[in-house]
Amino acid sequence: MAETIELTDIEREYVEITKAREMSGLRIVLGAYAIPGPWREACKGVFHVKGLPYTPVATGTTPGTDLNFGMMEADRDLIAWTGQASAPVVVWNDERPRITWIDQLYLAERLSPNPPLIPSDMDARILMFGLSNEIVGEHGLGWSKRLAIIHATLAATPPGAQERALFEHFAQKYGYNEAEAVAAPRHMAAIMTRLDKQLRAQQDAGKRYFIGDSLSALDIYWAAFLALFAPLPVEFCPMGTAFRSLYTNPDPETQAALSDRLVAHRDFIYREHLELPIVF
Repeated sequence: MAETIELTDIEREYVEITKAREMSGLRIVLGAYAIPGPWREACKGVFHVKGLPYTPVATGTTPGTDLNFGMMEADRDLIAWTGQASAPVVVWNDERPRITWIDQLYLAERLSPNPPLIPSDMDARILMFGLSNEIVGEHGLGWSKRLAIIHATLAATPPGAQERALFEHFAQKYGYNEAEAVAAPRHMAAIMTRLDKQLRAQQDAGKRYFIGDSLSALDIYWAAFLALFAPLPVEFCPMGTAFRSLYTNPDPETQAALSDRLVAHRDFIYREHLELPIVF
């Protein structure tokens, strides 16, 4: 699998963290891998819809670098700048780095109020943030899927393998614990079932989006995070080949909860509002 984690031919022109720290304007630390990491793709989607240009900032290894050492170095560089080791991070001028999805969304709303991605109606806003947190937040859909991927990889990989060392690093970084990983499929299925209920009610009322009559951040988050279970076809998502097998949905309980309606909604949001093909 290692070849799919190395830097690939990247269409975006990335700058390194050391250079980005000296720049002004809008910078987004994305990493630089041909993998549709859902947090990074969701963040990109928000700023794409807002029409806000930004400088992409790379983390990660360079070709020929020991993979695990390179990732540790990338962590150190990012910690030195932002106080933590995960991407995406959004930085506007000399303001504090925005490291959470909520902070990133509110910054985008401030920099470009239109089109709004946070409903003005309080009840709609509460619903939008609540469902979004079930997708993006700690112990949500993406969090649970990441634990499940780590759990399955560690179980299938012998000690001493480079791939195992990498996922042991991920396990430590992302708070892996076996009990939560084993329970993840049922938790993910419950979240998908609730999202499908919301979308079905909207469609029964003649509406195309999760909330109200227009696009909200929730639609973007769902579109990006479905990559963990059913990536877009290769012509729209030219991701690293071995990671496509990880970004699948082998659990029958979760697969049963992933309705055709939810998949079609992802396709609609990408087709109408997001960047296709995905540019890493």
